[in-house]
Amino acid sequence: MSPLAQTEASTAKRESPRLASVPYWQLAVLAALTLWAYGSTLAHLLGQWWHDPNFSHGFFVPLFSAFVIWQERERLARLVPKPAWSGIAFIALGLIVLMVGRMGAELFLARSSLLLVLAGAIILFFGWNVFRVLFFPWAFLLLMIPIPAIIFNKITFPLQILASKVAATSLPLFGVPCFRDGNVINLPSIALEVAEACSGIRSLMSLVTLAIIYGYLVDKRLWVRWVLALASVPIAVLANSVRIIGTGLLAQYWDPNKAEGYFHASWGWIIFVVSLVMLYATHVLIRLILPEKGGPEKRLGKARS
Repeated sequence: MSPLAQTEASTAKRESPRLASVPYWQLAVLAALTLWAYGSTLAHLLGQWWHDPNFSHGFFVPLFSAFVIWQERERLARLVPKPAWSGIAFIALGLIVLMVGRMGAELFLARSSLLLVLAGAIILFFGWNVFRVLFFPWAFLLLMIPIPAIIFNKITFPLQILASKVAATSLPLFGVPCFRDGNVINLPSIALEVAEACSGIRSLMSLVTLAIIYGYLVDKRLWVRWVLALASVPIAVLANSVRIIGTGLLAQYWDPNKAEGYFHASWGWIIFVVSLVMLYATHVLIRLILPEKGGPEKRLGKARS
């Protein structure tokens, strides 16, 4: 037998146990039971994504996680599954958290428990070596779960006050006298209320999600990805403050009625685009100061290979 044939035969022997070692029928049974247990939880989650604009970005989160897994398909194919019984502990913990969440009517716990069950299934059937490769797309799924209402409110109100303070400080610089009373900015022509929808929480959560996606796609340096994700927070706050200032200028120098309705809603989309531009500018600045070794050509070559 030629050396090439021997090599191919030995490779086939190594790969066949790798594929046969995973009991896919058991995995399918567990997946079916999980869907049955989480059916109502997932249906309510999808409904919240659809009806609540603050969390509409949730639709893109599992899609991006699936894309990352597809990107890692060759790396995953080279791994030998090493099932670990410790995965059962994660599955059990996830089910306990699910029961606690449902008994306490705590949606965040019930939804988060699904990630524990998912992690446990990966470890149980494929092993820790596979879970380490899938850790980023798994952890990214946390962004699809709306944060608890008590935390949401504690974040929203300070953002309302901060945006009100920035606008009230900036408007006099443009010749617009104003007086701030909490989250209400009193102008000569109208009183602007920085409501919950104008706090910037919606653009903040969406921008953080997009910043993580953008960082993963365009830069392989882990620290740059962290910087972009963290920079999205002040960028979103600054952009929202610009929105409120623009609304005040619109009401003062054009028409108070223009501060509401179509123009007010359009500001949200415009400012979000501005936020994306600012995020991109931040990345460009980082690359100018600390360029990535190898440059985009090297990354393109790796992607093609």
